[in-house]
Amino acid sequence: MPDTSVPTSPAEIAALIDHAILKPDLTHDEVDAELDLAARARVFSVCVRPSDVAKAVSRVEGTGVLVGTVIGFPHGTTSTAAKVAESVTALHEGARELDMVLHIGALRSGDLATVEADIRAVVAAAAEQGVLVKVILETALLSDEQVVAGSKAAERAGAAFVKTSTGFAGGGATPHHLRLMRDAVGPDVRIKASGGVRSLDTLLQLRALGVDRFGTSATATILEDAERLASTGRSSGQVDASSY
Repeated sequence: MPDTSVPTSPAEIAALIDHAILKPDLTHDEVDAELDLAARARVFSVCVRPSDVAKAVSRVEGTGVLVGTVIGFPHGTTSTAAKVAESVTALHEGARELDMVLHIGALRSGDLATVEADIRAVVAAAAEQGVLVKVILETALLSDEQVVAGSKAAERAGAAFVKTSTGFAGGGATPHHLRLMRDAVGPDVRIKASGGVRSLDTLLQLRALGVDRFGTSATATILEDAERLASTGRSSGQVDASSY
């Protein structure tokens, strides 16, 4: 069964977060500051641009924070060979998780064989180093049927996670899409919500749907609210959970 347990401490909440450091205009100093924030917070991982993997591995060494990166990001349209090469380079530089964008156009075309083969090639490259792969669907661009089909293709190809969004396509994680994804795959495939996860209340409400990991750049805000909740019993922006 999916884990829907509610985290009760800031540390437990941090352990669900992949801190995203992916904006294309970030300077070296800004990346360093974000890595330091993640290390202090003891998040599960950082998800960095491919060019920042080596820097991130060095900077968070000894903190327990894993380094992940993105493959075929953000459009998913690079060739399978390019995605594999990008994966191999990232793994060589120390990445321990890969978030790959599937071929969105192929999925929307109903070409599931291409979608699955593309994912399977990256999964195989990662498996040689014992590294898991999360598959980004970009749900904002898909019909419900395509969300289900993409999730199932990722599962058949051996992905460890299916993930909602890149955050760069004008939409993010929604309860509706997360329910579709959770129902589409078996219990061994985990779910990552990304895109629009900017508050503690959103994180906790999506957790109740069976989300295992959260990609966000709003880590500082979320964890500040987690500290407030732990000390006062109330977060800063509680909303009606019935909307979820």
